[in-house]
Amino acid sequence: MNATPSSSLTFTAEQQLDDGVLERRFTLDAVPGVLWTPASATPADPAPLILLGQPGGLALDRMYPRLAGRALHAAADGIATVALEGPGNGDRPPLPGADQARADLRRALTAGEPVTDNLIDRLVLPLVDQAAPEWQSALDALLDLPEVDGPVGYSGGLIALGVRLAVVEPRLVAAGLFAGSYVPRATFEEARRVTIPVHVLLQWDDEGNDRQAALDLFDALGSAEKTLQANLGGHTGVPAFAGDDAARFFARHLR
Repeated sequence: MNATPSSSLTFTAEQQLDDGVLERRFTLDAVPGVLWTPASATPADPAPLILLGQPGGLALDRMYPRLAGRALHAAADGIATVALEGPGNGDRPPLPGADQARADLRRALTAGEPVTDNLIDRLVLPLVDQAAPEWQSALDALLDLPEVDGPVGYSGGLIALGVRLAVVEPRLVAAGLFAGSYVPRATFEEARRVTIPVHVLLQWDDEGNDRQAALDLFDALGSAEKTLQANLGGHTGVPAFAGDDAARFFARHLR
């Protein structure tokens, strides 16, 4: 397939999904990604866009079923979505120090030792530092497409990455953040600079989540409009209605 108007973005495959949703795989400066656009998206009526975050360490293809489900949900509201392969995932080069940091995390958890701030910084910050500008480059290219336009939202993935983008990316107008990943110390400072509307989802019994850290981060967010939705259950027990609530949040701010 042909390159888009941005020479660094090249579509490589496409297929039609349910309800006329167009799924296109692409590469952007060697970073793989997937773009989903609703049937209603046209140059005359371009769709707003949600950036679909994903957990660190999980490849795009492994996350595809969940991402595609979220994309179809958003498309029903006339919203386009995009996912990128994260740094160090899939066939991308590993992040320096990432393997050692993950090994140190496993060792601490196995020994029942606390996960230190230094270890959290080593685990999360290199990924955030690389991923944030990659998402901004993706926005530069995707918003050049005639069928995609702002406003832009961010949904899910590493909460530290969502906070970073909410601070540095002026095209972002709303963020749906998933508590459940480790939070570096620097993220609490960045959170105070967030001003866009935020919807935070917290699984109260998430076995891998520091609940207090999630509550402290929500408290630190500087947004005048912020909502915390807490549900009973573990990391994979998110109730279906929570997704509906998040969809209504984005429909209100992006449509």
